[in-house]
Amino acid sequence: MDLCAARASRLVALLAAWLCCAALLSGCTGSAVPKTRGTKDLSATGDGGQRRADAPTKVDQLQSDYLRVIKNALPSVVQIQTGRELGSGVVYDDKGHIVTNAHVVGGARTFKVTTANSETALTAHLVSSYPQQDLAVVKLDQVPHGLRAATFGDSAKVEVGQIVLAMGSPLGLSSSVTQGIVSATGRTVSEGQSGGGTGATIANMVQTSAAINPGNSGGALVNLDSQVIGIPTLAATEPQIGSAAPGIGFAIPASTVKTIAGQIVRYGRVVHSGRAALDITGRTVVNADYQPAGVAVVDVKAGGAADKAGIRSGDIIIELGGTTITTITSLSEALAADKPGQRTSVTFTRGGSRRTVEVTLGEQ
Repeated sequence: MDLCAARASRLVALLAAWLCCAALLSGCTGSAVPKTRGTKDLSATGDGGQRRADAPTKVDQLQSDYLRVIKNALPSVVQIQTGRELGSGVVYDDKGHIVTNAHVVGGARTFKVTTANSETALTAHLVSSYPQQDLAVVKLDQVPHGLRAATFGDSAKVEVGQIVLAMGSPLGLSSSVTQGIVSATGRTVSEGQSGGGTGATIANMVQTSAAINPGNSGGALVNLDSQVIGIPTLAATEPQIGSAAPGIGFAIPASTVKTIAGQIVRYGRVVHSGRAALDITGRTVVNADYQPAGVAVVDVKAGGAADKAGIRSGDIIIELGGTTITTITSLSEALAADKPGQRTSVTFTRGGSRRTVEVTLGEQ
């Protein structure tokens, strides 16, 4: 074989090999392979395209959940009017009892209540108010047909990160809904007395990022199971300027609501508060630098917890259960974490001497 023939032979072999490789490569692109019916072609978009294709379905499902919760729960949320003031309430039972905040009812005895599916105001009267937990119950004078009681959830199952909806009448805009998450649980919060607040110290509150505005008080904080997990009560304020801190609101937990409202419905008043007490009257005292330095005991209830422990008028309480006490509010917050009948230590000063005694807490 001459040189030219050898070269031609090699060229033919190379061409054949190239064609074979091209055929094999064409099979990897997917363009030459028939697609099985019912399978998805991901060649153009890859995994990212698959996620984009699935995303609208997940969004639609979440939106459906929101709509379902609003349909289930919003009819149980009402607007309460006391004179020129507006607040919200939650239908507690089918007998016309409505639970709300004590600071919503204030000193009023009669109210106008507008349900979510009506524009006609109904009359209602106060059953009882319990400012110590900022809760109250009012009752409709006539129960309208189809009044729907809310379903209250289990406070022990509330978790940080849960999606929640706040329902009420912010700024008088009835049947409004805002969305957020549970951003913390177990908060102990003290209300101010300015602006109609009760000054109550409330334990185990649910913190939420759902917008809480004036008029939301007494409404419902609802989970995606359409259960009321709390009663929105107040928004946090920025200490230095006194304005509302966006995205930080607090709701009284459902367990407290059921305990207090249940007693009011059954007995017409709160029989057992479940709140610990020292059975004293006290006031905040300051030190030489005018800084809060403890709680001076002004009066001791005869036979109460402090009296039995030997605490007297004039003593200055500086610790409770290892927690430093500087103000009457800090004392209330420390007691909020305890239960009646629980034993704890109280440290106080008397005539310049420091003393510590064991106290069996009473009930507020």
